[in-house]
Amino acid sequence: MTDSLPSAASPGSSDPVRVVVLAGGISHERDISLRSGRRVADALASHGLHVELRDPDATLLGSLTDDRPDVVFPVLHGASGEDGTLRSLLEFLGLPYVGSPAAATRLAWDKPTAKTLVERAGVPTPHSITLTRDAFRELGAESVLAVVRGELPTPVAVKPAQGGSAQGVTLVDTEEELRRAMVHAYTYCDVAIIEQRITGTEICIGIIDTGDGPVALPPVEIEPLSGVYGFEARYNAGETRFYAPARIADDVTERATAIALDAHRALGLRHLSRIDMIVDGAGTPWFLEASVMPGLTETSTLALALEAAGHDVGWVYAALAQAAIREHSA
Repeated sequence: MTDSLPSAASPGSSDPVRVVVLAGGISHERDISLRSGRRVADALASHGLHVELRDPDATLLGSLTDDRPDVVFPVLHGASGEDGTLRSLLEFLGLPYVGSPAAATRLAWDKPTAKTLVERAGVPTPHSITLTRDAFRELGAESVLAVVRGELPTPVAVKPAQGGSAQGVTLVDTEEELRRAMVHAYTYCDVAIIEQRITGTEICIGIIDTGDGPVALPPVEIEPLSGVYGFEARYNAGETRFYAPARIADDVTERATAIALDAHRALGLRHLSRIDMIVDGAGTPWFLEASVMPGLTETSTLALALEAAGHDVGWVYAALAQAAIREHSA
């Protein structure tokens, strides 16, 4: 990926590329999406693109149909932007957009499905079990957890099968905490995962593809001051230390980078993603989950990784918009 500036003009025209940035939505992560969207819109405008920032509502699809932009840049977190629905509609409208295809987005959004796919591709991921709310109730919580504890003793992590920003996630150290953690996860999703907890260094690797194939950015190490990288630690400045690049050995970086690229490809992702991992004491990186639309706020790891790689954030976003237009035309 080179940093020669992409043209700000629409293909076959001297007019600036018209981009509609979508941010907000109705998910639990609305505020984060709005912050991300404003930063993306400002960065694109700084590179000469004509940008409209929109909050999706009942008038959106009609507006996109009547006044078609050159490209849509969805910066929507949570179900409203990452479950594939909106992207399917954009595909039906024949509009180019930045981000992974709808089908791939649906696969990555569902954590148990994503874990299965990357595991089939040879990527290590912690042992886990997926439990629906209905089964948890019908089979009896204590009976279910008794079976689970035999295969997955604490410590474990409990998380909703769908969702982001660590909402609904609980780190469980004792058997007494496990049932409460399940109830908490079910408030966000009807399906929950109990996952073996790997102790080590938490890292994430951003993947960018502006048309020449996916490129892994430097890994970012995450050190929450509270010990837990929860919602507040992710988005409140000063609650987490980030190291870009991560303080891990070169050979571990190589393995983690290879795993991130393998996961990105196994899930069929496009343009940008973030692969979350944890490196255990033996230096083995474990896949945790993938984000098809990582946070792009001032405290986001993707922005830190781009800076560590020496890339201008505005250039990258403009290049992604141009790549989406080229691919759609082709």
